[in-house]
Amino acid sequence: MFPDWTWVVGFWIGAAIGSFLNVVIYRLPRGLSIYKPKHSFCPSCNRQLTGKELIPLLSWVFQKGRCHCGKNQIGARYFVVEVITGILFATIWYQQLVLSPAGFNSPLNIIYAAGYMLFAAALVAAIFTDLAHYIIPDQINAFMLVVGLGMNVAMIALGLPGAWLWGIPSSIAGALVGVGVLWGIAFLGRILFKKDAMGHGDIKMARGIGAVLLPIGAGMSFALAVALGAIIGGIQVYMFRNKKAAEEETEEEVYVPESIGSLLRCGVGYVGCIDVVGLAVPSIYEKWFGENPYSIEEFEEEPEVELTMIPFGPYLAAGALAVVLFAPQLYGLLDQYIKYLGIE
Repeated sequence: MFPDWTWVVGFWIGAAIGSFLNVVIYRLPRGLSIYKPKHSFCPSCNRQLTGKELIPLLSWVFQKGRCHCGKNQIGARYFVVEVITGILFATIWYQQLVLSPAGFNSPLNIIYAAGYMLFAAALVAAIFTDLAHYIIPDQINAFMLVVGLGMNVAMIALGLPGAWLWGIPSSIAGALVGVGVLWGIAFLGRILFKKDAMGHGDIKMARGIGAVLLPIGAGMSFALAVALGAIIGGIQVYMFRNKKAAEEETEEEVYVPESIGSLLRCGVGYVGCIDVVGLAVPSIYEKWFGENPYSIEEFEEEPEVELTMIPFGPYLAAGALAVVLFAPQLYGLLDQYIKYLGIE
């Protein structure tokens, strides 16, 4: 078990990871490699950043949110991502390695600490990418799935409890539940309302969430996402309802929902992880989904969307983070609810 003060170590590790996440958030939607160029650069003037400009949190503060050349503003998002990631890592570190009686001496706590930190980092990247561009790169969703599978492999290797569920690895069971729930919503929405009810990036994210949090944890995260989306989304729709009505009077678009055949084919592809394999072998991705996984043809620097358009990805990610951070409390509430219903 680590001393109480070591959460600070977790915070600064998280802040450093947050610095890398800013690279991911900027480059992936634009089709840029996160490895080349290997040095970070200012997105405004393309100047390579120096070491003193890459210190997590401190560089942004001391430079007053500006590039070292003094002319270009560096968005507050860079600082916010580092702070949020630092807080998440510090909290997970404290819960798994400090508060737990076994702490660092327990293999399960080490697996949870490492896995949840990596998972949280991916969720942060997904949130800020989706908010900015209304897309969730496949690489981020694939990374979540790999984290969940990796945690499960470690648990199986060490013979730890919870490694198996329904006769299959628990992470696979969770991934199948994640895909099934959100793909099911998309399918029912298409059948009943003849509309696209769920984005494909959200479905793939749900698969990764299920792999890490397992079926029950994933279910709770989805419920929290729906509740959060209903509250915040309702406020957003109410605030901009008049402007939306004015836009509808002047603009008319022909809406063509995704075909049922395409939705079915994609669902099978997500269950079989063809999209994940396709990241390494793009020809497989293109053959199954009909597009290149690294294509940026639809990318827009500042996408024009309706003010009431609500990306569901950030709510999914927020629900998953809530389960990671407040699992004991949420599982306790679930147990009480089950007892209230009289279900054994």
